[in-house]
Amino acid sequence: MNIVDRVNKLRKLMKEHNIDAYIVPSDDSHQSEYVGDYFKCREFISGFTGSAGTVVVTQDEAGLWTDGRYFIQAANQLEGSKIKLFKMGEEGVPNVEDYLYESMKKESTLGFDGKVVSAKVGDGLKEKLSDKNIKISYEYDLIDKVWDDRPKLSDKKAFLLDMKYAGESSSSKLSRLRENMKQKDVTTHIIATLEDIAWLLNIRGDDVKYNPVVLSYCIVRLDEAFLFVDENKLNDEILKELNDVNINILPYNAVYEFIKNIDENERVLLDKANINYAILNSIPKGIKIINDFNPIMFFKAKKNDIELKNIKNSHIKDGVAFTKFMYWLKNNIGKIDITEMSATEKIEELRRQQDGFIQPSFSTIAGYKEHAAMMHYSATKDTDYKLQKEHLFLIDSGGHYIDGTTDITRTIALGDLSDELKTHFTAVLRGMINLSMAKFLYGVRGYNLDILARTPIWNLGIDYKCGTGHGVGYLLNIHESPNGFRWYIAPHIFDSAVLEEGMLTTNEPGIYIEGSHGIRIENELIVKKAEKNESGQFMEFEVATFAPIDLDAIDVEQLNKSERDYLNKYHELVYNTLSDYLDDDERKWLREYTKSV
Repeated sequence: MNIVDRVNKLRKLMKEHNIDAYIVPSDDSHQSEYVGDYFKCREFISGFTGSAGTVVVTQDEAGLWTDGRYFIQAANQLEGSKIKLFKMGEEGVPNVEDYLYESMKKESTLGFDGKVVSAKVGDGLKEKLSDKNIKISYEYDLIDKVWDDRPKLSDKKAFLLDMKYAGESSSSKLSRLRENMKQKDVTTHIIATLEDIAWLLNIRGDDVKYNPVVLSYCIVRLDEAFLFVDENKLNDEILKELNDVNINILPYNAVYEFIKNIDENERVLLDKANINYAILNSIPKGIKIINDFNPIMFFKAKKNDIELKNIKNSHIKDGVAFTKFMYWLKNNIGKIDITEMSATEKIEELRRQQDGFIQPSFSTIAGYKEHAAMMHYSATKDTDYKLQKEHLFLIDSGGHYIDGTTDITRTIALGDLSDELKTHFTAVLRGMINLSMAKFLYGVRGYNLDILARTPIWNLGIDYKCGTGHGVGYLLNIHESPNGFRWYIAPHIFDSAVLEEGMLTTNEPGIYIEGSHGIRIENELIVKKAEKNESGQFMEFEVATFAPIDLDAIDVEQLNKSERDYLNKYHELVYNTLSDYLDDDERKWLREYTKSV
């Protein structure tokens, strides 16, 4: 079936179930950003492959809502589908709730699969539509009835993360969590976020591509805990570890019946943004529910000393791989055939040569010329550009290593550049440097600092429609709450927490000119303490990423002295950190590309 046929079949099923509008989100049952193949319902029904978006289907219309990272991609992929693109955040564009309120008749029925819609979203829809007496039907996974060859749930094996990498035992983490539960006066904590469960129990898996997590739910009480998982994924080492900390193992989907039988005297902690609507509605009426952030989110964001040591080591290895890639690209462009896809294969090949490499940390974004204007572009056989000895090439990539997770972007000049390209590149570089140099009092949040990165770009009358940076997990998700850089508090993601010592955050301003070019430069930053005096505790950043920034693309005259000094010191650090791992030709090349300007 093509997309039109799939939507029409869905509409037929909606009629059979008396559903007037049906929502298909991007989420899995755990509100994950990236999901396994089984859960890619929104991609199946729309053809849009981006990581974020929501489809709404009525009998008369179908729409896709997505954010600014994907406007260009979505417009291309929706062509011919009869699905309308709603550009989230743009003036005059209604959000999903407002659209449903305006388009649905009184006493009609809104449907969705309650296992893949968050409790927060479900409650918000129920409240928004209540004065029109619109019924919520969350029991039906209608996409499952349309999707004949739907993939199975993952059955990949899990592994235990050794203490020399985790830095803290699961017993210690459970104790910290239970102490926090006591402070909140709760007796039961329902956890559905895969990365939080993985961190808490020091287990990792392969159930979601690029995200080393295990499909599971966890319920923690003050004296015992329950892990809902396919036990066949767990080896003897994991089973012993779980037994030692009094974790009971139950089948993955048994969580719903288990929750229905929670004792009426329990006080339940959960985060409605991070559990699904079906879980919320399984909790017996009358039980006290405390809706609050999951404490684990804050625990895992502050990397411990062992994690930080390992993170730095993984970034050295990643820097070696990327520097070898940049050397290869610069020396072979125009001599051999290189395409976006072959460049993607090359960077992965070089990472696989590094000790402890597991897999890429996300799908590599490799965009030449105007393809780089699509922030999350992914080349296909139909779109794969051959790189020429001209213009700019953007590559955003990263790796999961046993000792950490990396994320780096460099935009590389493949030949002579126009004044406009150099001006745009230099503005992005200045923004990245300005944020890197920030010194601030404890208590500052990412939205207090974002303007440092955007000012050189805003001064050109240009903006980028995304945050400037995101938290990064430790051998976990590449996007991790609660820290980030963004000029506003986003309603769809929590990335505005106080910047704490040990947090790891990307710094990646950019310029994206549709039909022409895209530029992004990205390093990861570690929050650390600076001096403490009568003014308070000062904080600063330590750079974690080691790779040259392309001197061929910079207009040095546009850099001020402090920016030049930072760039020169950074390049000196890159050379001193990486040179011993390179051969003579690569080392000589790196010396040239890290020279003072």
